[in-house]
Amino acid sequence: MPDRAIFKANDIRGRVGVQWDADDARAIGRAWTQVLGLAPGSALVLGRDMRTTGAELARAVADGVRDAGVDVVDMGLASTDGLWFASGHLDLPGIMLTASHNPAADNGMKFCLAGARPVTARMLTELAERTDALLAEPTPPGGPRGALEQRDLLGAYAAHLHSLVDLSALGSGPRLRVVADAGNGMAGHTLPRVLGVLPVELVGLYTELDGTFPNHQPNPLEPENLRDAQRAVREHRADLALVFDGDADRCFIIDERGEVVPPSAVTALIAAAELAREPGATIVVNTITSRSVAEVVAEHGGRCVVSPVGHTYVKTLMAEHHAVFGGEHSAHYYFRDFWRADTGMLAALHVLALRARDGRPVSQLVADYDRYAASGELNSTVVDQAATLDAVAAAFADRGRADRVDGLTVRAEDWWFNLRPSNTEPLLRLNVEATDTATMAQVRDQVLALVRAG
Repeated sequence: MPDRAIFKANDIRGRVGVQWDADDARAIGRAWTQVLGLAPGSALVLGRDMRTTGAELARAVADGVRDAGVDVVDMGLASTDGLWFASGHLDLPGIMLTASHNPAADNGMKFCLAGARPVTARMLTELAERTDALLAEPTPPGGPRGALEQRDLLGAYAAHLHSLVDLSALGSGPRLRVVADAGNGMAGHTLPRVLGVLPVELVGLYTELDGTFPNHQPNPLEPENLRDAQRAVREHRADLALVFDGDADRCFIIDERGEVVPPSAVTALIAAAELAREPGATIVVNTITSRSVAEVVAEHGGRCVVSPVGHTYVKTLMAEHHAVFGGEHSAHYYFRDFWRADTGMLAALHVLALRARDGRPVSQLVADYDRYAASGELNSTVVDQAATLDAVAAAFADRGRADRVDGLTVRAEDWWFNLRPSNTEPLLRLNVEATDTATMAQVRDQVLALVRAG
């Protein structure tokens, strides 16, 4: 049976051959049709990334789904936002085989309902229970087996992205030079069809699909994984760089100086543009997005709604408030016109279009949106996460307003921090922001000393 630890709050992730295997994947596929209540003759769409175990696991999942009499539309290799597109375009529930930015030996699954709508944590709990039941007491499939259809949707995905952004400015001025670091992940699959056809000079880094990640890990949240793109921007005198994670649903931006643009600044930049297009619209951010985003939204006449960290929460609030756009500190960007799902490639197109229309370097374009000193996300392995959160809360009890909406958040006049358990790993994640660097460093060091004391 699969290790229950692979079932996370938003998805499945774990070490293949240790925590789960193809037999488990087949049971998970069949169990998921039960969770969704899919009748024989209905269908779902399936995609996978380039991980070395992806093809085997995808076949197993498809077999499990078909055992239940449910048809599988297999799009083969796909980015996660390509799977979201397929779910919305075909109005089918979806399964994506990916472990996102996790190490090469891991794999996992992301799920959505028809129309790329989010699943719930309760559904994943039920999935774990039904999977265990199927493996404990196997029952032979009944009735006719579901069909398998191979379908290439990459061209339709690219065309849809292009339809959502006014890209005309890219062809009316000097041609932008753009570094794109795919990290041997799925952006190498999508870049030629999305950016390769645009009037830009594209400098590709690690665009070959390779699930062993021979050049750097596919996690742009870690600074060392951005250094190759930063160096390439300077060497090629590029206008900007785009750095994608393993399944290409996130995109980090690096400016013309080789400096990383904080994802909150990118969120504010796109939010301002969306509010210019649709005055008074709602923007969704998460609990650890910079204060600058809410300020920019208010200055542009919009409304800001705050979500807990995690794509299921953001997508749910996007739908509830009919929000036009949403952004997270981790470089997940959500668009109403993309079925409220996250897509790094669409965010990249928005940044390119805004840079071309404005004409100023990216560093100047985002300068007004980067207003505070931030620590970035700092991770600590902690045995007793609840006790540690309680200890930090007690130490800061008289220093600011605290809440437990998403981990522990403490807010003071000139600083705030959030300390929360990871949804995917056994870590506590710390984010600190302040009006100046010295204050940020002081609060950061005080919290980290408490977190790492044990």
